[in-house]
Formats: sequence, structure tokens, C-alpha cells
Amino acid sequence: MSERNEYSSDEMMSIAAARALTGGRRCFVGIGLPSTAANLARRTHAPDLVLVYESGALGAKPGRLPASIGDGILAETADAVVSVPEVFNYWLQPGRIDVGFLGAAQLDRFGNINTTVIGADYHEPKVRLPGAGGAPEIAASCGEVFVVVRQSRRSFVEQVDFVTSVGHGRAAGDRERLGLRGAGPTLVITDLGVFRPDPETRELVLTELHPGVEVEQVREATGWDLGVAPDLARTPAPTKDELRALRALKEA
Repeated sequence: MSERNEYSSDEMMSIAAARALTGGRRCFVGIGLPSTAANLARRTHAPDLVLVYESGALGAKPGRLPASIGDGILAETADAVVSVPEVFNYWLQPGRIDVGFLGAAQLDRFGNINTTVIGADYHEPKVRLPGAGGAPEIAASCGEVFVVVRQSRRSFVEQVDFVTSVGHGRAAGDRERLGLRGAGPTLVITDLGVFRPDPETRELVLTELHPGVEVEQVREATGWDLGVAPDLARTPAPTKDELRALRALKEA
């Protein structure tokens, strides 16, 4: 069996996302793929990563992946549990959270996120999604935002159908004009590669390819004319320890 076949693309994505989180940081965690990556980071290279969940769990240390922000395991393992208004008014909005880790149904070339509706008509959409939750505030106020999402032309679109959470707006400087505190999306991790915003235009650029993936595959899964970094790198393959920790987390 080749190295590439020893792990799935989802496992590569989760491990790459976990590696982006370093210890000692305060991370506001979304449920799903972001929660998998954040808990994996805490179990491997970043044991002092502080996980904050929207339900009010500060410093949660779940032994398994939580099913929702209301999962009791978050409160049971947290350093403290506070009210939802306190999480937002005291921790998030004043800029006390270093990283916001979010998912997306749609993501556009400027890192704007849609988790509200698919389709041009808000009142009669093709699909009505779970909605915003705390994501707009997370995207606005965290020091920076990481996004993890499975990539296809349905999820990587030139322009989102609805802006649930502002990334970089429509051009460099839009966040500043809107008065948003944080730096916005600085990293997007998919099952194909890693993207970062161009420092001048703020448009997402492919900076890393996962093992076994080629640039043309990424372009075919992108709904805009994708820019590629001149120093395009390869994501290191998952180690046995990383895979073991990830699988144990999912099986718990």
C-alpha cells in the first residue's frame, strides 16, 4: 500500500488544520471539522491550547468529539462555564480570542463565508442552511480566522450566495472600512490544499498542495480563476502518531 493510501483526504485535511494551531493560544471552536482539528491539536503538539465554545465552555478538554455546542462533555471538562452573553461580550468582542476556527457551506475568493442559504432568493432558497450562530462575531473579532472546508465548485465559489460572516469583503481594506477588529481569514485548509490571502488583494491563493494532489485538480474544484503562489509547497504527509491520535479521537 502506498503512503497516499494509508490515510483519507479528510484525515489529511484535519491534520493539516490541527498543525496550524499552536499552544498557549485561545481558540474559539466551531462544531464539526473545526472541532476535530482543534481537539487533535490539543491532543498532540499543543496540549495548552485553550478551547472556547459558544455555549460558554472555557478551556474545554473533551475526551471525545462533542456532538454540538450543547454537549455536556464540554461543560464537564471545562476550566470554567460562563453565560453565552459573557463569552461574546467579555471574551470575543474585546479581542481576547486569538483564533476563530470556522467551517463553511460556501467560501468565496475573498474568504467570505455562507452558512445561511444556497440560491439567489433568500426567501425561497434552493437549500436553507443551519444559519449564522456566533460565526459573524467570530469572523469579525478574533485575532485571525482559520477556515476548514471540503473543496468543490459548490463550496469554493466566486461569490457566496449570502454573506453570513465577512472575510475580506470585496477588496483589501474592506474590513477596516467596516470597523472589524480582527485580521479575518488568514488560513483556509481543504481536503486538497492550503490557501492564504494575497497580502495586497486579499484574494485567496493556493500556497500548499496536499500529498498526491496536483494544481489542476485544485483549479477544477475552484469556482474562480485561482492564483497559485510562486513558492508552492507540499503539505507533509500525516505521521503515524497524528493518524493514531485522530482515529482515537473519532472512535472515543
